[in-house]
This record gives sequence, C-alpha cells and structure tokens, in this order.
Amino acid sequence: MRRQKMLMEKTTKREMIGFEGKVLLDTLRRLQRRGATENILKLVLKTHPADLSWVFRSLAPAERKTIFEVIAATDLVADFFSELDDSILLELVEDVTPAYLAEIVDKMAPDDAADLLAAIPDELAAAVQTCLQRDHRDEVEELLKYDPDSAGGIMSPDFMYLNEELTVEEAINRVQKRSEDKEMVFYLYITYGDGQLAGVLSLRELLLHPMHRQLKNIMNTKVISVTTDTDQSEVAHIVSQYNLLAIPVVDASFKLIGIITVDDVIDVIREEATEEFFQMAGAGKDNEILFKPLHQKIMLRAPWLFASWIGGVSAMFIISSFQHELQKVLALASFMPIIAGMGGNIANQSSTIVIRGMATGRVNISHFFQILSREFLLGISLGVLFGMLLGVTALFKYTDSAYLGVVVGISVCTVMIMAASLGTAVPILLKRLHIDAAIATGPFNTTTIDVLSITLYFWVAKYLLNL
Repeated sequence: MRRQKMLMEKTTKREMIGFEGKVLLDTLRRLQRRGATENILKLVLKTHPADLSWVFRSLAPAERKTIFEVIAATDLVADFFSELDDSILLELVEDVTPAYLAEIVDKMAPDDAADLLAAIPDELAAAVQTCLQRDHRDEVEELLKYDPDSAGGIMSPDFMYLNEELTVEEAINRVQKRSEDKEMVFYLYITYGDGQLAGVLSLRELLLHPMHRQLKNIMNTKVISVTTDTDQSEVAHIVSQYNLLAIPVVDASFKLIGIITVDDVIDVIREEATEEFFQMAGAGKDNEILFKPLHQKIMLRAPWLFASWIGGVSAMFIISSFQHELQKVLALASFMPIIAGMGGNIANQSSTIVIRGMATGRVNISHFFQILSREFLLGISLGVLFGMLLGVTALFKYTDSAYLGVVVGISVCTVMIMAASLGTAVPILLKRLHIDAAIATGPFNTTTIDVLSITLYFWVAKYLLNL
C-alpha cells in the first residue's frame, strides 16, 4: 500500500498510540455528542488516517456515521479507507453511492483500490468499477484477477523501471520526471525487450556512475524476484531473509508487472501471525472475528471447542472405568489435573516452536528426526525433574502410601516424554499430509494428551499399587 506521498504531504502529523490515542477517542466522542462539526473537522485534519481507523474500532455505529460524514468531506477519505478493518469498511459503505465511492477509489493507489473492491459486496464493487476512470479501472481489474493472498494480489503496478540501453544521464532525467507517483524509487528495475526483468540498480548506485555509461553495464543482474502466483507468506519470508525494501513481481515470461514494498510485507506478516495465533487457540483463522456478529463467532469457534469436548468425554469414560481403583486410593484423583496439565503444556510448547519454525522456513520435513530427538531428550530431562518434584510432594502429603509418590513421579515423567514427542511430531506429520498444522495441532494435542495421560496414569497406579 502506497503511503510515501501521503506521509510527505502530512509531515506535521504523527501517529498516536497508547494514551494519546485514548485522548483522541475521548475527544471525538465528546465533540460528537455536542454536535461540534467544525471542531471535529479541525481535529480530523490534524490526525493521521491510521489513528482515525484505530479510533473507529472503539466507536459505536452511530458515532462512526456522524464522524465519517465529516471525514468524507475531506481529502483524507481515500487514505482513511485504506486503513480501515474490513468489517468497519462494509458498515460505512452501506450509506454511500457507487459514484461517490468511485471518486474515492480513483484517489487510491491501485493495490489499495483492489483491496477495497475485494472487501465490499460484488454488486457494489461492479457498480463502482463502471464509474472509475478508464486507466485506473484497467489497473484495478488487472490486480483483481489474482488471488488476494498471492504476490499478484498484493503487488503495486506503480513502479519505476528503465530500459537497459539508457545511459546514466538519460535514466536520471527519467527518474526526475516520472518518479513522483511511483513506489519505492530507491530501487530502479532495469528491463529489456518487451519489459522482461534484466536487473536492478539502487538510486545511490545510479548517481555514482559516469553520465555516459549504459545501465546494462552497471546493473546488478542477480535480482531476487517472485512470480504472480507466489504465496504472500513466501514473499514475506524472502523479503525478510534478504532484507529488501521491495521485491519485483514477474509473470510466466519473466515480464516485470509490479513490485511488493516492505509496508505490504509487514501487513502480511501481521495477518499471518494473527491467523496462526487464532488457529492455535482454536478460534478459527478470521482476523475480523472480534467484530463479527455473535452467531458467526459461535459458528467459528464451536467446532474447535467440540474437539476439546470429545477429549473431555473420553477422559470421563476412562476415569469411570478405573472407578474401583479410585475408591481404593482416593489420593490418585488429586494428581490427575497436574499430570494432564504438565503433558498438555509441554506438548503445546513443542508444537508452537515447530509451527513457528515451519512458518519462518527454519524447519522442514527433512529435519524431522533431528528435531524429534532433541525434544525427546528435552522431555526426558524435564520429565525426570518434575517427576521427582511431584513424587517427593506426594510422599510428604500422603505418608501412608509410600508407592504413591513413585506412581506419580513415573507417570509425570512418562507423560511429559510422550507429550513432547507428540507435540513435535504432529505438526510436521500434518504438514507432510498437506493439512494446516496451525489449525489441527491445538485440538489434537488437547484431546490426545488428556486421554493418554489419564490412561497411562491409572495403568501405572493399578500395577504398582496392586489395585
């Protein structure tokens, strides 16, 4: 998303966070209650669009409507729309006409415009497209052809490129004349033929060479690029790996068709991380879940809770099957939550580390046995440590049953070894089966570890205590 020009034009504005953002929210609410439209306008003009979008998350629908009417009359509205969450955007566009929305979209960068049109209802998007200026409409429609989560879906078609036959002097003149509305002019992409990518040159390098030298003789031909169908998470990994400010996007014929800038990559990283956290917690993968209606939240979260419910019911039947043993040694019941909890925690720790490693490219299937052996040894070390601690605690608490401490210690140690191994192996195996590990690992760990830990605990107790 292009914000460089906006930031240069609004250097007097700085983003607010924390306490300052709270003050802004309270001030806008107070002015809205008083109907002080002029004061709201003055405050809006002094505020960064990103801060306005942050404020809108906390406003009531009626407050949003009133304040948006003020924002809609300013030149900030296009940048403001680029910053909004999809759920709030959909709420605001309900009361605007396609013609007015088209005026806003015409002022947006093509990639931001494509994001907006992809977020709103199809009928409204089609009506807006018919009202757009022809050149802008063609750029936006081209971007909408690509998967929103691919390089083609997040790239910008506004970039600076130069033919390899140009001299340094000619290149500088073109940069001066044509770079105003272009993305990331720190990188100058060099092309040949029908726009095929040949190399890259930094603006600094361009200025340091003699004026008569041709670009093809000074460019770096080892340029890192991605194709239009490259997944956005892979793009983010490449940009992070090579510390790039932008990366070019090419089609099947290696023709340069766009670039992805680092601000878009930051958005991708944040979205991917949010999705993974939600999935690991069993809350689905929708970043907008916080703002969804109650029935939609229930539908998104119920399946994952149902998986945990199955594990709980299974554990209940297992405990019932050992009811005779429990009646003989009631102290066994007091250690059940600790054993299940320790197993679940170490399993989730191992899974989180592995999933994070797969997301960053540091872990793949070829590392399976190496990682599994390390976590297995970790499980033994921690299992022995906490097994001894809990076993000694049991001996002091229940002095009448000397073997109870041994049962508890062995159970904790074995469960932690098993849980660490499962927590490591499951994400990698799911990845091998082309199943999203972030979605499935959490419910699998919860259900499996609970059942196995309780079963193992009672079997150890049954044989060592002669129940």
